[in-house]
Amino acid sequence: MARRSTARRHGETSRTRPPGKPARRTRRQRETTPTPRRRGRHPHHDAPDTEADFRRLAALPDGPEREDLAQRLVCAWMPMAERLALRFRNRGETVEDLQQIAALGLVKAVNGYDPEHGTAFESYAIPTVTGEIKRHFRDNLWGVHVPRRVQELRNRVRTARQELTRSVDDHGPSHQEIAEHTGMTEEEVRLGSQALESFTTLSLDAELTGAEDGYSLQDTLGETEPGFDLVIDRQTVKPELEALPERDREILYMRFFRDMTQSRIAEHFGMSQMHVSRLISRACRRLATRVGAPAPQ
Repeated sequence: MARRSTARRHGETSRTRPPGKPARRTRRQRETTPTPRRRGRHPHHDAPDTEADFRRLAALPDGPEREDLAQRLVCAWMPMAERLALRFRNRGETVEDLQQIAALGLVKAVNGYDPEHGTAFESYAIPTVTGEIKRHFRDNLWGVHVPRRVQELRNRVRTARQELTRSVDDHGPSHQEIAEHTGMTEEEVRLGSQALESFTTLSLDAELTGAEDGYSLQDTLGETEPGFDLVIDRQTVKPELEALPERDREILYMRFFRDMTQSRIAEHFGMSQMHVSRLISRACRRLATRVGAPAPQ
């Protein structure tokens, strides 16, 4: 009776399990049987097999045949270059432009790769393409010149903000939190944060925030004040004037500050107008020589 009951239970199990589905393992079997590891797909799993073509390319001399083969290799590896370009999207450049720059880097990689070095083309091409894109950002997209060290600080700050921002509505981490997260000083965080805004410059015609009358940034800039140059010139020539003989100083004062004619100055000192003219010319040349200005004609 027990044997018949066991057979009935087995029969029910076989009827309830769908055909082709394996029987459930016992707990002991699950603990003792290792779980097979899933093999991840390579980021460039569709990489073409072009090893033979690269060896042929290296052996060909310059000419149409080599150019045609190099173009075919560029087309074969273009999907990889486009994926590398997508890593730099949303940084102030369109995806189409990024892909064109990546294609240029890929062309350089194809022409510069040497299969005799024993390195796979992919290992050589990835840093070449990435470097070309980074060079484009460094040389063409900065609104102002930013030192390389500050650019590196900017990249670290940008990465830290992405890692520490928890939601879309989050205002973002403070400078102190970024400094603790990256090991940077707060001053370095400030420099990197300021560099984040250096990709695009604000137009001088842009209306200022809160301005209701069209007041722009250009309206806040000062203009050249000629009076400043006059003050500088006077302060420069003052000690040299004090070093002149007393009569020469008085003649210059009467001529240039009281606007007296040479004839009236000559009458005042009881000398000829020609002698006054020579004294004025000699004093002016002396002053010009002392202050480094061109001598008067």
